[in-house]
Amino acid sequence: KGETELTAEERLLRAIFGEKAREVKDTSLRLPSGEHGKIVDVAVFSRENNDELLPGVNKLIRIAIAQKRKISVGDKMAGRHGNKGVIAKILPVEDMPFLPDGTPVDILLNPLGVPSRMNIGQILETHLGWAAAALGIRVATPVFDGATEGAIKEQLRLAGLPESGQIELRDGRTGQPFSEPVTVGQIYMMKLHHLVEDKIHARSTGPYSLITQQPLGGKAQFGGQRFGEMEVWALEAYGAAFILQELLTVKSDDVMGRVQTYEAIVKGEDILPPGVPESFKVLIKELQSLGLSVEVLNDNEEEIRFIEDPSMYPEPNLGINISGLEGGE
Repeated sequence: KGETELTAEERLLRAIFGEKAREVKDTSLRLPSGEHGKIVDVAVFSRENNDELLPGVNKLIRIAIAQKRKISVGDKMAGRHGNKGVIAKILPVEDMPFLPDGTPVDILLNPLGVPSRMNIGQILETHLGWAAAALGIRVATPVFDGATEGAIKEQLRLAGLPESGQIELRDGRTGQPFSEPVTVGQIYMMKLHHLVEDKIHARSTGPYSLITQQPLGGKAQFGGQRFGEMEVWALEAYGAAFILQELLTVKSDDVMGRVQTYEAIVKGEDILPPGVPESFKVLIKELQSLGLSVEVLNDNEEEIRFIEDPSMYPEPNLGINISGLEGGE
């Protein structure tokens, strides 16, 4: 069955509320949201060419997409001693601190990343790398059987560098020397495959879990940010009752409330009070499934009955009908 042509109004409603009433399903493979790049390779595998394929697969097309990226704030890097971290700021080379001979440093590492972790290897590598670069030699220093502290001092002395491995640096912006000598040297730094561009994610509305009716989690599912118990405690302690209420109802699993809230925002009306979260209804059902007679009563001791099937909730009414007439005409 082919797809029927839609009117302009139907297309608008589908654009706002997602595709709920389509007769055909589009299973095309598309690039995930937020991805971009240039196709650099297309490989086609088929049974006819005697390629190894999984059972039930007749043809496989693999497309390689490449991107060129500059390193950016938030990208993760690491040395060879577990000294990992993210880039906090990128400065022009003229603003970086520089050595007495005018050489600017490439990377500044926080000294607080050394004492508590006790990975002194990074300090020794810094000293030895500086001496080796100055002498124009290569050094092999295996773990537990490498250069000693004395040997490193000797190499620094031979290179005409301070034995402490520290030197006076000047601020690139003011030209003033720093108050204390600074450890300087050459080390290996690696870029890790945790790039901020791959991790950035945001959502307004999106897919919900069928059981709890709460937003899914994770970038791959276009999910929401989990507001866990500890975050709830923080807002409770702060007294932010209204923020907490909307986070736990209309922004999460109050199905009726979130539809009405969306409708009210689009129409510019006042937002209605939140309803009962779906997870509470699931809890009641789970207790009833254990054979416990659990009822929710109002102030008059009368039972409150919930809608048990989320599909029975009303669709939003934005005052637009399919015929193109405004609601009420």
